[in-house]
Amino acid sequence: MDKKKLKDESLLNHDDYQDQHGAVVPPLYQNSLFTFEDWDKIDKAFDNKADDFIYSRLLNPTVKVAEDKIAALCRGEKAKLCASGIAAITSAILHCVSAGDHIVTVRNIYGPTNTFIDKYLKTKFKITATYVDGREVEEFEQAIQENTTLIYLESPASLTLELQDLKAIAKIARAKGIKTVIDNTWASPIFQKPLTLGIDIEVHSASKYLGGHSDVVAGVIISDKKTMDAIITAEHELLGAKMAPFEGWLILRSLRTLPIRMKAIMENAFQVAAFLEQHPKVAKVNYPGLESFDQYALGQRQMTGYGGLLSFEVATQEIASIKKFVNALELFALGVSWGGHDSLVYAPVISYLKELSPDKFAAMGINASLIRISVGLEHTDDLTSDLEQALKHIE
Repeated sequence: MDKKKLKDESLLNHDDYQDQHGAVVPPLYQNSLFTFEDWDKIDKAFDNKADDFIYSRLLNPTVKVAEDKIAALCRGEKAKLCASGIAAITSAILHCVSAGDHIVTVRNIYGPTNTFIDKYLKTKFKITATYVDGREVEEFEQAIQENTTLIYLESPASLTLELQDLKAIAKIARAKGIKTVIDNTWASPIFQKPLTLGIDIEVHSASKYLGGHSDVVAGVIISDKKTMDAIITAEHELLGAKMAPFEGWLILRSLRTLPIRMKAIMENAFQVAAFLEQHPKVAKVNYPGLESFDQYALGQRQMTGYGGLLSFEVATQEIASIKKFVNALELFALGVSWGGHDSLVYAPVISYLKELSPDKFAAMGINASLIRISVGLEHTDDLTSDLEQALKHIE
C-alpha cells in the first residue's frame, strides 16, 4: 500500500517506526545525546546535522516520529517541533527577513507575533511592516515594497476571524520572489492545508489542537526539505527552541485522535455559534462556518471544516457588565489559551490594551464588548445553558 495516499485518519494511526519488541507506541527516548562507534561515523553525522541523531536539541527519535507525521499531514516534506508556538513563529519569520527588510501582514495577528514584528524587529533590525485588513487580495499587492521579503498570514485571523485568499496571495508573492508564512493553528491541518495552496511555510501553536489536551506547550514549522534544513541548522539550533522528548511523545499521542476531536469540536462550535447568533444579548458572532459570515464562500473554497474558536460581541461595552458575564460562566473556564478538550473564555480587552495602544486596538476592529470562546468537547446543551445563564448579567 502506498502510504502517501492514506487518508489523514489512517496516516495518524500508523507509524513507520518498527520496535523490536512489537510495541504499538514508539518509545520515549528521554536522552540528551547519542554516541557513535568511531570517529568516521560521528564525523559523517556532522555533515548532515538536520537528519542525524547527535544531540536532542536538534533531533530526537521520539520527536522525529511526531514531526514526520505532522509533515505528512500538512503535505509538506519536513517538520520541526519547537518548544512553543511563538518559537516556531519567530524562527519562521527570522528565516525570511534580514535587517532593513519589509513585511506585509494582517492587522489581527496573534498578539505576541504582532509585538515581535512591530516592536522587536523594528527596534533591533529596522525591519518595517505594513498591516492590511487582508480580506481583499489587492491590499497585499498595494502594500508590497521594493524591500518586501515576507507576507505573513493568519487565516482565519485572531479574534475577528477574517480570512485571506491563500492561493491568490501565494501566487502574487511567488511572482515577486517574496516568501509566505501562515499561522494555520485555527483550522488545524485537518481542515486546511496551506502548503497545497502555494504557501511556503506553515506554523502552528501545537499547544492548541495538535496537542489538544491542555497539557503541553509546543509549536511546529512545516515546509519543503531545503527550507526546513536551513531553519533547523540556523534559527532553530542557534536560538535553542528545541522540543523535549516527553512533549514530543505527548504530541504523538494526541495526533492519533486529532481527526475525530476536530470533527466533534466543529459540531459543538456550530451549535454554540448558532445559539449565540440568535441571542438578544449578543450583537454579532464571528465564526467562518456560519452562512452569515461575510467571507463564508472563501472559507468553503479553502477549508474543509472549521475550528472551535469563535468570538462574539455582547450588547454592551460597559466593562463592569462584561466582567459580571465572564465571572458568571461555570463550564467556560477563564484562560488565555484554547484548542484543548475543555471550553475556555477570554476577554481580549484584559490584555490587549496592555500590549497595544488604544488607537491600534481600535484599528484592529476590536472593542471592549468582544468575547472569545474556545468550544471544547463538553455536551452542547450544557455549554449553551452556561452561556444563557451568564448572559443574563449583560445589562
